[in-house]
Amino acid sequence: MIAAVSWVPKGASKAVPEEAEPPSKEEIEEIINSGALEHEIEDDRSEDDDEDMEVEDEAKQYDDVSQAVAVANALGKTSKSKNSGTKFDDITDGLKELDMDHYDDEDDGVEIFGKGLGDLYYASNQMDPYLKDKDDEDSEDLEDMTINPNDAVIVCARNEDDVSHLEVYILEESDGGDPNLYVHHHIIIPAFPLCMAWLDCPLKDREKGNFMAVGSMEPAIEIWDLDVIDEVQPHVILGGIDEEKKKKKSKKGKKSSIKYRRGSHTDSVLGLAWNKEFRNILASASADKQVKLWDVAAGKCNLTLEHHTDKVQAVAWNHHSPQILLSGSFDRSVVMKDARISTHSGFKWAVAADVESLAWDPHAEHSFVVSLEDGTIKGFDIRTAKSDPDSTSQQSSFTLHAHDKAVCTISYNPLVPNLLATGSTDKMVKLWDFSNNQPSCIASRNPKAGAVFSVAFSEDSPFVLAIGGSKGKLEIWDTLSDAGISNRFSKYSKPKKPQSVI
Repeated sequence: MIAAVSWVPKGASKAVPEEAEPPSKEEIEEIINSGALEHEIEDDRSEDDDEDMEVEDEAKQYDDVSQAVAVANALGKTSKSKNSGTKFDDITDGLKELDMDHYDDEDDGVEIFGKGLGDLYYASNQMDPYLKDKDDEDSEDLEDMTINPNDAVIVCARNEDDVSHLEVYILEESDGGDPNLYVHHHIIIPAFPLCMAWLDCPLKDREKGNFMAVGSMEPAIEIWDLDVIDEVQPHVILGGIDEEKKKKKSKKGKKSSIKYRRGSHTDSVLGLAWNKEFRNILASASADKQVKLWDVAAGKCNLTLEHHTDKVQAVAWNHHSPQILLSGSFDRSVVMKDARISTHSGFKWAVAADVESLAWDPHAEHSFVVSLEDGTIKGFDIRTAKSDPDSTSQQSSFTLHAHDKAVCTISYNPLVPNLLATGSTDKMVKLWDFSNNQPSCIASRNPKAGAVFSVAFSEDSPFVLAIGGSKGKLEIWDTLSDAGISNRFSKYSKPKKPQSVI
């Protein structure tokens, strides 16, 4: 399944990503000593019975071979006494030559590769007379790994067969046909991913970076460098379990208890939001009922907010006033806070069901929408908020029954005012026009993605929508190819109409 999708701005990725350096001996020892691998060993113990069965099967196969050799020997002896040179002699001699009793033994001093011209070593491919088209393969590999400035990059947080990873896709636009979508590389991550947020915080002595923050079933937030291939560790870890303290306590023979790093969440991280104005700031929402503000560059939590009474599902920064933060919870409320005034309780709006997602309108400073577990979407105008911060009686600007099941994800179009995409566990994706607070559905589609968990418009190609769901396949929808969208919003499109991907 795909839990989340995120676009990387064009030009943010390195043209040719770096290859990760293998961990040093000291780093490997540090990982081992920290006890970070202990939980993997414990998980492997559950598979011991299966492995024992495999060993028994292998032993049985070995016994069968031994029995075959004994039978062949017996047959050989019998045949020699009666009729020398029969076919049983050939079987016996053949099995003896194979020496099955010592089949797995390594022969000392045996040279696998023979001597001759093939053993010659050449300092470069150019010097090797036996190689043809010496540079073609290298140049093709380099071309495959190169990310062009016009290539769109999409990252999916995916889990398949208990393996979690980030898939980095390239979407190549084509002048004469359909765009080409393919996986450029992937990053294995240790826990089931739930949410993502792209950020360009300068973490590597560069003015801008290309990082993806990942929230998962674990309490830690991992920051991965998208410009590094085959990386095995995140560039930064925010919070999480303190493996060092956990190991020290277990060595004393006491019952182990979970110890968290300073400022960490203590449960799954359900939502993330990067502040584009204050680029080192990341907001997180967690099942531990808390909202936290992190300084990614310093690797620490600056502020913990506890204004919700149940799991916090989503957070979002205001596009026009970047110090204003919105959060939505399973306590059926939405709270707006000014991060500069942490002591203020904020302003609260009550909703009728658990909050699934929320988003500020990028074209209107005072408006936001909330999607709910009961399939409805509600719009609010913060200017109607009452001065009493404890009040929860604010009326919504509109209420829309958008889907038959939970609306897990919403995305405002960054270019077109009032255009919103919604995705639901009813397997549908819909496009809405919210003009004058009178929503109308102008396009809908079943993208064959299963239950839809994430949709996202591209900022560089605003009519292209990325879709991820339970089937685990990234889907791309060129929304401008729909008549309802093109008839109403074609004036916002570029002179050259993009091609449909699906």
